[in-house]
Amino acid sequence: MNKIKKQLSSSPSPIKDKKKQVLLKKFTAKLLPLGFLFPLTVGYVLTPTVKDLVKASLSDSPKTIVDEVWQKVNTDYVDKEFNQVDWQQKRQELLSKEYISKESAYRAIKASLRELGDPYTRFLTPEEYESLNARTTGELSGIGIEMQFNPLNGDLEVVGTVENSPAEQAGIKVGDKIVSINGKPTSLMSLEQASAEVQGEIGTDVKLEISRKGQKPFESVVKRAQIELTSVTYKIRSEGRTKVGYIKLNEFNSHSAKQMNLAITNLKKKNVAGFVLDLRDNPGGLLFSSVDIARMWLDRGTIVYINDRKGGERKFSANNTALTDLPLVVLVDGNSASSSEILAGALQDNKRAKIVGTRTYGKGTVQSVHPLSDGSGLVLTISKYYPPSRVDINKYGIKPDIEQNLPADSQLNLTANPALFGTNADPQYLAALDLLK
Repeated sequence: MNKIKKQLSSSPSPIKDKKKQVLLKKFTAKLLPLGFLFPLTVGYVLTPTVKDLVKASLSDSPKTIVDEVWQKVNTDYVDKEFNQVDWQQKRQELLSKEYISKESAYRAIKASLRELGDPYTRFLTPEEYESLNARTTGELSGIGIEMQFNPLNGDLEVVGTVENSPAEQAGIKVGDKIVSINGKPTSLMSLEQASAEVQGEIGTDVKLEISRKGQKPFESVVKRAQIELTSVTYKIRSEGRTKVGYIKLNEFNSHSAKQMNLAITNLKKKNVAGFVLDLRDNPGGLLFSSVDIARMWLDRGTIVYINDRKGGERKFSANNTALTDLPLVVLVDGNSASSSEILAGALQDNKRAKIVGTRTYGKGTVQSVHPLSDGSGLVLTISKYYPPSRVDINKYGIKPDIEQNLPADSQLNLTANPALFGTNADPQYLAALDLLK
């Protein structure tokens, strides 16, 4: 996904009490299609059917992690046949090896998970786990800027600032070019490396060299703080004599439902005649977040079915708490995945909204994210989900009611100028307006 990349590859906001941080890692897990919260003990339990020889050397830290991963897959993985892999034999193979380091154990874990043939089940290093945790909590330690490399000239540019963030208070503006971070030239960085430089311990300083049109390059020192990421942005579009509420939802984190509620409420106060909800390039996030947001648009009806490997089914439904019944059109594309597809499918199948754009990504599975004892993590597919129609969208996606491609020149223009999304320069938005009319 080469569109706007926010500072989401950072570590989550630190917990002041280190003991609480350890307990949090040991006793919580996040469900994604990411999903809901539930208590989980990270320690492993030996399976009685496994031979005694595999019990050797579990006191070695690398083997502890290997066995933790094996146990979680054995207990919770959605495919009880394990893609025809003899999972009991796999444990013997893994624990009969000697690992000279955690890195060697990590490589063995990744190799074993690949045999499951599931791209969504994967091992996370401690750094990767912290990064994902920041995305799902919607918080990080940073200065509150959104950055991207301009595809036309390669400059690292500020494309947004979080309201009341240190960056906004320091006078950082959209369009500013970041020449260096902490004395390191951004021309030699990837976006992930630039984000990592910006993040750090709360209360410490970030030194930015800024190039702004019409001014000489200058240095700005910004103090890091705990930032609540903005996943929802909104504005009023005047289309002739009609007001339209345009809402862009970038991902589903723990703050998204609250931010969506605020967006709908404020736009209603402005007497909009209808809404355009933009889910393009939204990769998903927390399952409960998508359910909560669906309930803001739906008064009644099924939202999603969740099926586990034992045949159990859980249904989530609307609960008569919709905030509006005004006309709604939803924008999607090939990067709209997971929770985006849950929301779009619920609105489409219940005939609450029309869907415009291109076929969605097609991810019909639910993952749980488990913290492991050394700070690493495991993303594990534990169930499948189905929209109200019960159609299996996995690897297929959701077909829009109105298919509207985004021409290459429009895509390039919108990527270089994100403020143009949801304007007359956006062909998919114009198609949505035609439906609202």
